[in-house]
Amino acid sequence: MAVYTEVPDDALAAFLEGYDIGRPIACHGIAEGVENSNFLLKTTEATFILTLYERRVNPDELPWFLGLMQYLAARGLSCPLPVADRHGRTLRELCGRFAAITTFLPGRGAVAVDVDMCAQVGTAMARLHLLGEGFVAERPNSMGPQAWAGLLDACRARGDELRPGLVRDVDAVLARVLPAWPGVGNNPTLPRGQIHADLFPDNVFFRDGVLSGIIDFYFACTDWYAYDLAITINAWCFDADHRFVPARAAAMIAAYRHVRPLEVAEDAALTTLATGAAIRFTLTRLYDWINTPPDALVTRKNPLDYLARMEFFAAHLGQEFPA
Repeated sequence: MAVYTEVPDDALAAFLEGYDIGRPIACHGIAEGVENSNFLLKTTEATFILTLYERRVNPDELPWFLGLMQYLAARGLSCPLPVADRHGRTLRELCGRFAAITTFLPGRGAVAVDVDMCAQVGTAMARLHLLGEGFVAERPNSMGPQAWAGLLDACRARGDELRPGLVRDVDAVLARVLPAWPGVGNNPTLPRGQIHADLFPDNVFFRDGVLSGIIDFYFACTDWYAYDLAITINAWCFDADHRFVPARAAAMIAAYRHVRPLEVAEDAALTTLATGAAIRFTLTRLYDWINTPPDALVTRKNPLDYLARMEFFAAHLGQEFPA
């Protein structure tokens, strides 16, 4: 989440006249993340999240994101529910941007990650995968392996400013991972469906130690289920010094298996998938580090955090997953 577009009070008031959610009381920008402009919106009726869609989000895909959230929420997943206006529309325009209002989930993102949290996330992710099986519309993964070489090329000129040799090191690992990717050449395909693809600690809410909801579905897509698991292991199973914590990963994988057993090919591909996930977030964070406007109300994320993860998993390519 972030703020790129400010919303004047009069524009907000006029926008909310189309809804039955009360009059605005307060609307404060949220400065986390990098993709869209997000606001905590309080009205005379309740609290909501207002999102203005920017940057990498393709407006043609917004109905898919909102539809997936509606589908999952209706089947019992605790996630934001898009709010329809008086004409049944969940997507409208505000300040020259497509915009949507969703329900507010109580709780807060994980601050001090522990093994129990990782197990709860594994359970919730497996439930999301199973619950989404009836949502048949597909969205290709726009940040999948086909995008990584182009992202790296876009960062070549300045990538080494963060660390000498960074571009070379990513190039070398990319050359090993892409031919080994599931479905490439003679590599087996894996079970696939709707995945979150961005299940970071700030996108999972807890209350009193219990997982209370999942937010931010704007990287969701149709891809390998095990890739979602690999992304989430990257996000949750390293400590503050970027060292892998096997107990966290083992708890997450075991909890996931309890809900949705992994196939043999998924187990075999997990190290490759985890390396690829680390490459993906190294590159997108590097691109944002270089290209984020200096006056944007946004917290940039350090690409080197995921470079360390990439180097760890790359050292285990061709081996069993190290957990």
